[in-house]
Amino acid sequence: MDTADIAAAPAPLTFRPAGEADVPALVALVESAYRGEGSRAGWTTEADYLDGQRTDEQGVREIVAAPDSLLLVVEREGGIVACCHLEHRGEYTYFGMFAVRPHLQGAGLGREILAEAERRAREVWGAREMHMTVVNVREELIAYYVRRGYRRTGRLSPFPYGDERFGIPLRPDLAFELLVKPLV
Repeated sequence: MDTADIAAAPAPLTFRPAGEADVPALVALVESAYRGEGSRAGWTTEADYLDGQRTDEQGVREIVAAPDSLLLVVEREGGIVACCHLEHRGEYTYFGMFAVRPHLQGAGLGREILAEAERRAREVWGAREMHMTVVNVREELIAYYVRRGYRRTGRLSPFPYGDERFGIPLRPDLAFELLVKPLV
């Protein structure tokens, strides 16, 4: 690698646990990645399926404070670029609240963050599997996780219709599909 390659390389990602002071910025990040017109700048938008909020400050505070829970803040050059939530549940870790700034999506950050989350689940908690749920109509997102070793289980859980804390569904066929990846 010559000097020009080093200068052009993006700064490395850093990971740290979220704190109370991070809550407003993390809510804004998650909302920007999934809801509203701004989310359409990235490929993870849910704007065609769900309206309303994706999360709120109370929910994020509860995650930050929960035992066996880690909300990772991902930064580059001191600015928050992504986050993800890990929750230890015995032999597996649940992965959720994964958000990357829309204008940075598609550049490989997600793959790097997911690998770090899996490493932490394995090394910190001894997790044998990573579990996540994805809205069943998100075929492109499900395919992304399948390419990274996750398996579709076909196990569906109902979408919480009527609970606007999770959004306002724009179609009647939403559910969550469980995806699983062995970590050992």
